[in-house]
Amino acid sequence: VVVNFYPFEKVIAKKSATHEEIVENIDIGGPSMMRAASKNYRSVCPLPSKKFYQKLIQQLDEFGGTTLEFRRQCAAETFAMTSEYERIIYGYWSNLLEKPHKELPDKLEISVSKHADVRYGENPHQQAAVYLTPFSGFQINQFCQLHGKALSYNNYLDFSAAVALILEFRKSTIAILKHTNPCGVAQNRDLVKAFEMALACDSVSAFGGIVSCNRQITSELATKLKTMFLECIVAPSFTDEALEILSKKKNLRLIEYPQKSVKIPDFEIRSIVGGLLVQQSDGVSSEELNFVTEATPTDDEQQALQFAWKIVKHVKSNAIVYARENQLLGVGAGQMSRIDSARFAAEKAKLAKVDLTGAVMASDAFFPFRDGIDAAHQHGITAVIQPGGSIRDQEVIDAANEHGMKMVFTGKRHFKH
Repeated sequence: VVVNFYPFEKVIAKKSATHEEIVENIDIGGPSMMRAASKNYRSVCPLPSKKFYQKLIQQLDEFGGTTLEFRRQCAAETFAMTSEYERIIYGYWSNLLEKPHKELPDKLEISVSKHADVRYGENPHQQAAVYLTPFSGFQINQFCQLHGKALSYNNYLDFSAAVALILEFRKSTIAILKHTNPCGVAQNRDLVKAFEMALACDSVSAFGGIVSCNRQITSELATKLKTMFLECIVAPSFTDEALEILSKKKNLRLIEYPQKSVKIPDFEIRSIVGGLLVQQSDGVSSEELNFVTEATPTDDEQQALQFAWKIVKHVKSNAIVYARENQLLGVGAGQMSRIDSARFAAEKAKLAKVDLTGAVMASDAFFPFRDGIDAAHQHGITAVIQPGGSIRDQEVIDAANEHGMKMVFTGKRHFKH
């Protein structure tokens, strides 16, 4: 039994497809016949895909028919194929339903198809591959690699983090990331200037990093980017001149992302020993500011605080960042104590010869003690943004008032483990 199903997956991928056209491409009889053939595998041979055609020919040539074991294998593959077909239909249909944004499913159906093998995992002794997630309106294969070596496991992690960060901003922005942590972010209409400002934050860590941009890569910017060693550049598009310039570096990966359709997935899934963790994604930041100190941030400081808050969410906890209105100045990532993150961010800024006087500070979680505020004051920080929620919030607020600093609470934490 050989059946070609209606091309439901291809139809839903068409931007012009109407709901009526999509529904008409839900195959009913085909899956039913294939399942029936599989159920009766002892006397019927279902062929679930073209890759079994040659195997069938070999069976006929060698045995004059098909073996029971071959039919059993075909039956098993057929049930997997029909299950995947139904899952794709369910994925489309579930996106049409109105449901609470935070709702987690009682039963999680995970059926994913391999998109590509990668050379190895995080380390050479680990095998790895990238799979396409269930239909959600956007797939990883919509990213287009224009040039360079094949993406590695770490490259996928890095450029995913780079795109998630750059989606936070609407103004012309360039970000530099290393090991999924931002080590430079800046905004400027002049992209070359934006890159120079981003690089000034931590040019040492930027070596071998990934650059993401939310504007087209121009020849002027490409000329600048070509001067340093980068693993990957991610942008909505590249001019022909920029491609010609950057393609001279044979190993540099150039990736276009579909700016209008790319989206943060609704849920995140991580494996743990013996199970899976599923959570709602920490989407684009939009918290309102709650002013808690005697002094109120100026308009410029408020813009700087919002800028820093969008970045700190993408830094591994414990996370501290220092910034101005349109430039990241220092990053403290992944430290075991928040005060160490604050000190480390200041040390990185000092090494980069960045003046923190008049800058702002963002913390992904509350300050458990006033020491982080005292340290920030010593470095010239004038305003702080943090979630609040500590039993010592008043002590922290008092410290800010003592130093004449401004502080705002967001009421929302952004841990990133």
